Amino acid sequence: MASQTRTIQVLGLAVMIAVPLLVGFLGSQATSEHTDGWYSEAEVAPWNPPSWVFSPVWTTLYIMMGVAAWLVWRHRHAAAVRTALGLYLAQLVLNGLWTPLFFAGYPAWGTAALWGAMAVILGLILVLALTIRAFWPISRLAAVLLLPYLGWVAYAASLNLYIAIAN
Repeated sequence: MASQTRTIQVLGLAVMIAVPLLVGFLGSQATSEHTDGWYSEAEVAPWNPPSWVFSPVWTTLYIMMGVAAWLVWRHRHAAAVRTALGLYLAQLVLNGLWTPLFFAGYPAWGTAALWGAMAVILGLILVLALTIRAFWPISRLAAVLLLPYLGWVAYAASLNLYIAIAN
């Protein structure tokens, strides 16, 4: 019985980490040709990091997100878990929508795509803050694991805003 429970926990952790990594991978596939296109020539914020920084930061954040979701999922019999994980999935959808809208949307819709992406990222910040608040009573560690992600998304929003204004 204990080994079955351990197997379920390990599989749950693997799935919870794989889901955000998959979202990130799909986003990168939808945008890879555009980062060498319009984005490489766009006027970016002076505080914009070098391109090579994004992949390791996002990979780390996606793993932390997965661990956080797993910590909450482990309490799956608690009533608040369904709401908390529902918010988590909603922020994951917004995360997955932002990347292709921002990068692939610009060639088709111009600046409107950048402003649309800005609206999505602001929605992501709101839903992510609600997710952290919902995670807190279930697992404080899970909530804390999402704080660097919230900080990075707020930083990304500042980059998005600058690019929308400057381009």
